[in-house]
Amino acid sequence: MKLVYAGANALSILPLQALRDAGFNVVAAVTQPDRPVGRKAVLTPCPLKVYAQAAGIEVLDFPKIREHVAQLCALGADCMVTCSYGQILTRAVLDCFAQGVYNIHTSLLPRWRGASPIQHSILAGDERTGVTIMRTDVGLDTGDILLQRAIAIGEEDAAALAERLFRLGADCITQALRQVEAGTAVFTRQDDSAATVCKKIGKADCEIDFSAPAESVCRLIRAMNPEPLAFTFLRGKTVNVYAATAEPIDAKDPGRVVRADKTGIYVAAGIGSVRIAFLQEEGGKRLRAADFVNGRKVAVGDRFGRRE
Repeated sequence: MKLVYAGANALSILPLQALRDAGFNVVAAVTQPDRPVGRKAVLTPCPLKVYAQAAGIEVLDFPKIREHVAQLCALGADCMVTCSYGQILTRAVLDCFAQGVYNIHTSLLPRWRGASPIQHSILAGDERTGVTIMRTDVGLDTGDILLQRAIAIGEEDAAALAERLFRLGADCITQALRQVEAGTAVFTRQDDSAATVCKKIGKADCEIDFSAPAESVCRLIRAMNPEPLAFTFLRGKTVNVYAATAEPIDAKDPGRVVRADKTGIYVAAGIGSVRIAFLQEEGGKRLRAADFVNGRKVAVGDRFGRRE
């Protein structure tokens, strides 16, 4: 079976490696164009492009895939696999592949259709999530399901959960495509009435509201790590928060620091308190909370919250 693989970020490399190891013939990797990175805006290829070039796979970094239908069809591939690719596929693109286009989606569809399923599963306090291999159609993650595998969500942040899901996705896609190749694939329509949709996360979604319960605040912090990061303000400066746990220390003044020592920075929440473990002040380095306290950057009575 001849495949085209579309992806971009570092984790999208994992399923591509698995497909190649399983003996599938990947004839091209479709990815995003080089983009400016850093203060000097140096044009930089995405991780998938770097991997594909090193592996000797033809790379197609289309700015708009919908404008390159003829080039896709000319590859003569049987199907395409997409994984965190980031572009909408039109009907003309889908029709280039006689045996279908398959997406590795990091949720148990129809829950969390859309751009940020990993973050939203943590934010919502879901006890489990998983991977869905879906035959792509022109809707927003509305295609028929070929395969699903579930996992439990622990206290991990989005980075750790994403790695687990993409490794699971690598195994799922090889299993799914073997079924397609053998003609044994069975597809199940999604229950649209059970669907939930998640939007792309913006920076405004990441501001910490300490009037919320401590458990909710900590889910936000986990969901936004490693990016775009949950944040708050201290004495007018932005502070990014990387890790925190909920503590049963009730206080009546959300945002107020109620304890600050080598064990962490304890901030009153709507219910309970948030023990911050790692944080970064605007213009500074990421620090352990103990080092932040030792540097006299925070003390009991200080307030985290909106910029004053």
